[in-house]
Amino acid sequence: MEDDVARAVAREIQLRLTLQQQAELSRPRQVNPEAFDAYMQGYYFFERNTNKDADMAAKYYERATRLDPSYALAWVGLSRARYWQANKGLVPTEEGQRLAREAVERALALDPNLPQAHAQMGRIKRQVDLDWAGADASIQRAISLEPGNPEYVRSGAFTAAMLGRFEEALKLAHRAVELDPLNAESWENLGEIRFCAGQVDEAVADLKKALELSPDVWLGWNKLAQIHLMQGRPEDALREIERVQWAALRFRMYAMAYHALGREKESDASLRELIEKYHASAAFSIAIVFAFRNQHDEAFQWLDRAYAQHDTGLIWAKVEPLLKNLHGDPRYTAFLKKISLPT
Repeated sequence: MEDDVARAVAREIQLRLTLQQQAELSRPRQVNPEAFDAYMQGYYFFERNTNKDADMAAKYYERATRLDPSYALAWVGLSRARYWQANKGLVPTEEGQRLAREAVERALALDPNLPQAHAQMGRIKRQVDLDWAGADASIQRAISLEPGNPEYVRSGAFTAAMLGRFEEALKLAHRAVELDPLNAESWENLGEIRFCAGQVDEAVADLKKALELSPDVWLGWNKLAQIHLMQGRPEDALREIERVQWAALRFRMYAMAYHALGREKESDASLRELIEKYHASAAFSIAIVFAFRNQHDEAFQWLDRAYAQHDTGLIWAKVEPLLKNLHGDPRYTAFLKKISLPT
């Protein structure tokens, strides 16, 4: 039925399909109805963007793959859920990342032309392997298979931004917004990239647009708080921090905001809680706090721990404005080389 709809839409808008796309639409695909139901429930929970819902999503995606081991899309969903669990410290990082990789590799083996699988492999290559060329190739493959999908275009923009290629990144980020102007994540992505590129006023406008469309968009409040902090407005940052969803990011921002206000006891207390609770999953965030407080030795110690722990936050190392205090330290350039980022 989905294929019939796709062909009908293509005819109505006079879309010229490639031979490969025509072959995909003409190829019959059978899905176990129970597996499809489990997949859709997994999708529902995953899109809610909370740790508890990610756990539920993983259970449903896993059920879908058990019911139909040939269901490639369910393996992609399971990979994304496992990846979330690893990033948020819900499971041991290396174990979660390994399971995420195995699931997406299974999806690609089942369907080498599945754009969702290539996009997910791109995330893993970028944020776990720090394989920038491999990540770019996977993401570009996803875009070529489904050029109208804003998620893949956003991913391409994000990769370019992390490498400091802001002109390319902004072009792609704008394209993602044009593809779906009501997509909060596209506006958030544009705001993040503009913030890193130094276009602060524009970044604030984009982030507010994202939060207007969806108050729960994942990093919106955190980025607004960061911008206020970088503008020397820690009181304004404090007002935004409580809305930040991930506790580790809240402790990180509190530690920096209190430091900026000269409230060192409260800053130390927030940093101590961040270290006690999230030392195994948020080493990069801890490094950022020490860098912001001009404690260089501690910052580099935690950057090294983040590298050892495969902390996905490391992809921000070149462009994160909160690390600017480290830029004059020769250890910073050496670290960028270590993680294969251009200096």
